[in-house]
Formats: sequence, structure tokens, C-alpha cells
Amino acid sequence: MSPDEGKPIEILLAEDNPGDVKLTEKALEHGDILNNLHVVENGVEAMKFLRREGEYSDVPMPDLFLLDLNMPKKDGRDVLADMNDDPELRRIPVVVLTSSDAEEDVVKSYELSANAYLTKPVDFDGFVDIVNRLEDFWFKVVKMPPK
Repeated sequence: MSPDEGKPIEILLAEDNPGDVKLTEKALEHGDILNNLHVVENGVEAMKFLRREGEYSDVPMPDLFLLDLNMPKKDGRDVLADMNDDPELRRIPVVVLTSSDAEEDVVKSYELSANAYLTKPVDFDGFVDIVNRLEDFWFKVVKMPPK
């Protein structure tokens, strides 16, 4: 999928840690792809956003979903399972971006159809690097079906 000229990429971030939200925002600002970052704090809100329910009725469908696994109310594994059961939502590319490097989390995420699994770098430069690589890969290299 290559971004349309002048049209921002819609990115949904499901993350409950305010520090990691700020890091993601700053890293995306350093990238060269115009984007709109939408943030939800837990899996319940993520599913409402994806299904365009309630306050999210007018939101755009994300071009990319960055999903933390360990969130309150509904964790990322449950979000992946719900998305996998929905033909509309399973087409959205999901990158698990989490602090867990546990093998069972990696395996379970891929079993639930995550498109990629990345462990969050601990420093800002590493975080910027990984986000830039994500942007390059998902929006310059990969060809995706239309929304």
C-alpha cells in the first residue's frame, strides 16, 4: 500500500502507557510519512474504534494498527482474537508493539493473525528507528488490498 499523495495514513495505537504513547507520537513526527495517529487506552476502546461504535462512529478505518498486548479491560490477545473473527477487521495490518519478548506471546500473536511482532526498544533513538522501519515497510514496500 503506498500512501495517496497528500492523504495522511491513518494509524491506530492501542497503548495504556502514556510514556509509550508520547514516544510513538514523537517517533512518528520524525518519520517522512504524513499520518494521523489515533490513540486508545485499552482493548475495549480499540474494538469500539475498529467497529466505529459510539464516540468513534465517524473515525476512519486504520491503515495500520499498533497494538500493545498488556492492556487493561481487554488485552491485545483478545483484541486479535476478535479481529480475527471479523472479516472486515482481519484485513487491517496489525503490528504487535509490546514490551514482552516472551516466546508464548510471540507464538500466540502470530496464531491470532498478527502481521508482525516487535519488542519495544527502551531508548528514544531505538524507538524512532523501529517506527521509521515500520513506516517504510508498511507504506512504501508492502502492497495491501484496498480498504
